[in-house]
Amino acid sequence: MRIAFDVSPLSHALLGIGRYLRGSLGGLVDAAAGEHEIVAFAPTSPQGLKAIPAALDGIPVEARLRFLPLAHAWRQAWSRSGWPPAERFLGPFDVLHYSDWMYPPQRSGVRATTVHDLVPVRFPEWVHARTRRMHTAKYRDLGRCDVVFANSAFTAREVTELTGVPAERVRVAYPGVDPLFRPDGERADLGAPYVLSVATFEPRKNLDVLVSAFGLLGRDDVRLALVGAAGWGAQPRLDHPGIVRLGFVDDEELARLYRGASAFVYPSRFEGFGIPIVEAMASGVPVVASAHESMDEASGDVALRADPESSEAFAEAIARALDHPRDAAERGLAHAARFRWLATGRAFLRGYAAAA
Repeated sequence: MRIAFDVSPLSHALLGIGRYLRGSLGGLVDAAAGEHEIVAFAPTSPQGLKAIPAALDGIPVEARLRFLPLAHAWRQAWSRSGWPPAERFLGPFDVLHYSDWMYPPQRSGVRATTVHDLVPVRFPEWVHARTRRMHTAKYRDLGRCDVVFANSAFTAREVTELTGVPAERVRVAYPGVDPLFRPDGERADLGAPYVLSVATFEPRKNLDVLVSAFGLLGRDDVRLALVGAAGWGAQPRLDHPGIVRLGFVDDEELARLYRGASAFVYPSRFEGFGIPIVEAMASGVPVVASAHESMDEASGDVALRADPESSEAFAEAIARALDHPRDAAERGLAHAARFRWLATGRAFLRGYAAAA
């Protein structure tokens, strides 16, 4: 097969969806094992012409990047107009796998995409208006897809329930864990033991509850380290002396932060899967996660769970993780080992073949 794979989101900093896209493309290349031709394509901005090749570094794939001024507007117009077909730029292909950023037209071949979550439909108040417009337009296109991949069984059920795509056309392609996230290696040193959380600062990530829980913890010897870019909406108050805000960090630094943490906490109200949960487990760190069912698959029976609306519940769970870390960490390593990007790539190939 000749597979055209949209990598447009790699033009920005690698947050959750970008990291899934990069990891799954690498897994697809490994799963193809030279038997299929894979073309990574994107109409993109000058920033993307630099960022996308950097993100694809180490993945042996042909890149077809087309510079376009006002690339976002162009992608949206291309998706809405339905012309010209992608073959005009890429030549013939057997599969077009598009991203969250556009739904380009095609003449023939399997039409595929990945749905990471349905927050814009389920909880529109938790996303920025631009994100809501972009994603809901994509969701309307799902009915034209031959196969829709979801990053969890929970999200697969949501796709069928909320968009009407028949269950037989929806397949689960779990995310993997980058080998960078492992228990051995350099550990970050923040000058004191710390609890780590990783999230963009936005309402859905529920950082207010975490900050409140940290205050209730009453541990002067422990810090709260927050990794993540500034998002939108009301921002959590971070005036507690034990809170360290680290901003956006690259994967190498994130791996050191995971390994150095005494516990990892993920209080999100809703996720498609929750990749940081398994990354922390793969790093040998005990995890406290929201009790919302959307994180059941990432958490397994390993993470300590807490009501995302209760600071008291999170404070109690964090205390337990700090007092009894070893057992949870060992079981977390076994759970995280189930998630590999090669398996994601194989799930893609099976889905393409079945649809073809």
